[in-house]
Amino acid sequence: MALSTLDWVLIISFFIISLLVGVLVYRKSSKNVDSFFLSGRNMPWWLLGVSMVATTFAADTPGLVAGIVRKDGVYGNWIWWSFLLTGMLTVFFYAKLWRRSNITTDLEFYEIRYSGKSAALLRGFRALYLGVFFNIVIMATVCLAAIKIGHVLFGFSEIQTLVIASLVTVFYSLLGGLRGVLITDFIQFIIAMVGSIWASYYIINLPQIGGLENLLSHDLVESKTPFFPDFSQPEIIIPLLIIPLSVQWWSVWYPGAEPGGGGYIAQRMLAAKDEKNAVLATLFFNIAHYALRPWPWIIIGLASLIIYPDLQSLQTAFPNLDASFVKDDLSYSAMLVFLPSGLLGIVITSLIAAFMSTISTHLNWGSSYVVNDFYARFVNKEASEKSKVRVGRLSTIIMMVLAGLLSLILEEARDAFNLLLQIGAGTGLLFILRWFWYKINPYSEIAAMIASFLVAVFFFINSKLEIPWFELASHWQLVIGVIITTISWVSVTLLTQPSDQKTLEKFEKLVFSDGKFKHINYKVGAFLLGTLGIYTCLFGTGFLIYGDYIEAIISFSITAISFLYLIKNWSKIV
Repeated sequence: MALSTLDWVLIISFFIISLLVGVLVYRKSSKNVDSFFLSGRNMPWWLLGVSMVATTFAADTPGLVAGIVRKDGVYGNWIWWSFLLTGMLTVFFYAKLWRRSNITTDLEFYEIRYSGKSAALLRGFRALYLGVFFNIVIMATVCLAAIKIGHVLFGFSEIQTLVIASLVTVFYSLLGGLRGVLITDFIQFIIAMVGSIWASYYIINLPQIGGLENLLSHDLVESKTPFFPDFSQPEIIIPLLIIPLSVQWWSVWYPGAEPGGGGYIAQRMLAAKDEKNAVLATLFFNIAHYALRPWPWIIIGLASLIIYPDLQSLQTAFPNLDASFVKDDLSYSAMLVFLPSGLLGIVITSLIAAFMSTISTHLNWGSSYVVNDFYARFVNKEASEKSKVRVGRLSTIIMMVLAGLLSLILEEARDAFNLLLQIGAGTGLLFILRWFWYKINPYSEIAAMIASFLVAVFFFINSKLEIPWFELASHWQLVIGVIITTISWVSVTLLTQPSDQKTLEKFEKLVFSDGKFKHINYKVGAFLLGTLGIYTCLFGTGFLIYGDYIEAIISFSITAISFLYLIKNWSKIV
């Protein structure tokens, strides 16, 4: 595809701005570990909330959503919409606790909640398991999307795309730390939203599509538009709705939707000015992530069915792309070839921004584990602040290289998504209960990690065999993983001793200074009504797009009532 001068000016300008941000905040970010990884703990809720949203808007996210819509329809998105329940649980029950803990990374939690050498061992192991292994898998899926976009829009090879996409991201991540990430995230989010909304509007008005009404009435599209699957078809409703809403949301650890909070979401809560800013940041994130952002991607996914009705048509359109990369998630970037000069530049910039936002966050988050929870804790306890920052920057480079290499093996965003779900299956309930059930100890967490990982590896190997030992749908694999892992860690919990009483009392005094269950009725009400309000906002937007105005008014009215409850009772909720 030939890009115009205007397109290139937009793309290059964004790269320059990102680099300038890193340079401008370099000195502040280099002072110490708190400055590099937590921006001095004085960030406002709106900047942190936007950063959370920008981070979860990865380069692979539009392709993932478009691919889901092509395969399963709009209702297929319940596989990730269900995580709203997890997010709202974090908002009203855990955000305040995380900020109050005053730790540098969420892995420090282990040594304030648990006691003994086992707590230290768990912290060190999780630092490498999450910060390196798991983090690299996540970044590899984002790099995979970049490879597909780079080929479709620029004709780049896999290596060319990875080198170009990674250099600027790594450079400003090395310079600016979390402060640089937050500022560039804010810019990236605005560009990304403008680009995706404008692109969806232009695409549905292409002559091949013929406008929104023609799109929604097309034979290939009409059956894909409902928000819920047909309740009379258990083969569809069980994997796409029942399991996500009844099992997945509370039982599965997934980046950005960790039960009880964690990862880069916890990192941003810990960087907040105070507890209220931590709560507001996570609330804004959940509203924007689930209610405001998905529809442009959904619309483009539906439109792609008309122009590229099957995988063969995608392969024909891009004959030079390796067949292993031609999956339904390619459809999003494939639709962008129809955009005009200027708009194409904005959308490409938005995808580059999405890639950079996610990768920079994961690099900073992962290196915070390597530095704070492994290097400074076990390798060099006397390390100076400057040496810690240097190790953080070195680990950033190494992780980026490994993620790029792994991305060359992956094929589709949906496959990686399912693998990550399976690895985290069964651990979620532990992360929810460990704040309150003091019987849980380090051995509980170690058992959960080992069990979930072994089950995931077993199913993964089976799926890659030429002749699998057995055939089992991915949703049943998830359920089996949850059952085995949950039984494993609960059994270990009951058979082992809790942490010592002194540690538990100190922990409770730190995070529950106002009592464990103060205003619990208001918090439960906020969780239920907040969840309902965001879902009805999501559906109300969809009804508005579909032209179902009565349903849209009803949905938005429920949203308004739900949020009036939150506003009226905010002081008791927070």
